[in-house]
Amino acid sequence: MNDDLNIRLRQNYDGKIVRKDLTKKIKEGANVPVYVLEFLLGQHCSSEDEEIVEKGVENVKRILANNYVRPDEAQKTLSNLRQRGSYTVIDMITVNLNLKEDRYEASFSNLGVDKVPISEEYPDKYDRLLGGGIWCIVQLDYEYDQEDKKGTPIRIRKLTPIQMPHVDMDELKAGRAAFTKEEWIKILLRSTGMEPDKFSYREQWLLLARMLPLVENNFNLCELG
Repeated sequence: MNDDLNIRLRQNYDGKIVRKDLTKKIKEGANVPVYVLEFLLGQHCSSEDEEIVEKGVENVKRILANNYVRPDEAQKTLSNLRQRGSYTVIDMITVNLNLKEDRYEASFSNLGVDKVPISEEYPDKYDRLLGGGIWCIVQLDYEYDQEDKKGTPIRIRKLTPIQMPHVDMDELKAGRAAFTKEEWIKILLRSTGMEPDKFSYREQWLLLARMLPLVENNFNLCELG
């Protein structure tokens, strides 16, 4: 039953399904936000084939080792960017509108650089960049201009959000139609890291009740233990 459920999940939500055991496996050796790990795992480990999953895990580890920007290694990353001319980084990006220059500029949290010009298509498409920032995979170019010593030589070629800027509810609903109510309860509980088969039907509903404050405004919940 669980194998069939996993297959249908991948069919309807490909690239968005993450095995929590893989997250734990990599998290123990990587100081990165969980949602960064889960995004990468969803991209590289979306399979029921254990051999493909293992290769995907190794790819994720390699990407984190090569591209995740650690604050204490920011200068090393910038040096690699300068030497190679292009480099891909994983960092928290915030965008501001420079009124004097009439352009959008990006700030990189861990890389420690700011005022990097960014196309207005990105804040238009991902407005959370303007409201606190989001984690992204960013392809950077390094183009030093002798005539423009005041500007930054860093350019953004492509930006891909890791944190979902918004949820496509129509897509979610379309996929939901492939599952029964009981199956969907299992999926919800698994998304919190719990195995539903270990609980009675009543216990499953009690655990679901904990999610009510996440979906209902002004809902107060008190647990007595």
